[in-house]
Amino acid sequence: MRAAARLVASAEQVQAAIAAMAAQLAGRFRGRDPVVLAVMHGGVFPAVQIVRHFDFPYEFDYVHATRYKRRLTGGALEWLVRPRAALRGRAVVLVDDVLDRGDTLAALQREVARVGPAEVCTAVLVVKRVPESIARPPVDVVGLETDDVYLFGCGMDYKGYWRGLPELYAADGR
Repeated sequence: MRAAARLVASAEQVQAAIAAMAAQLAGRFRGRDPVVLAVMHGGVFPAVQIVRHFDFPYEFDYVHATRYKRRLTGGALEWLVRPRAALRGRAVVLVDDVLDRGDTLAALQREVARVGPAEVCTAVLVVKRVPESIARPPVDVVGLETDDVYLFGCGMDYKGYWRGLPELYAADGR
């Protein structure tokens, strides 16, 4: 599969995007003891890379909600680990790998807001360009923008594989 895929962003381009995201987040959250909340599985990859740039204290946690389950199209959202009450009154940085139609991120934002954080900032490594008619939740910090194609690498998988690639690839859907 990888050999037939198209390179969308090199490892260097991805790392530059991660560094830029980290700089934006650091400027906003340094000195505030934020909780960096990674979205399992894919959001853990950019979240870990982002916090490696931080030179200030932060807490790291995760939520786990899935729609894909090794499929190429999303289904109903299934919660495996919901946000914890320890987020109440805290600054929260919600990190995910990709924004497609926005269903998962919208549900995550609602669920995090339910526990009462002081502030929620969303950071997404890749935002896909989709028609303006698709209403998506807001994203505060974006690393890269791509066409609306199936992506893998950098936390995103192809049928459960290739998440750990440092580059970003587009698959043809097979």
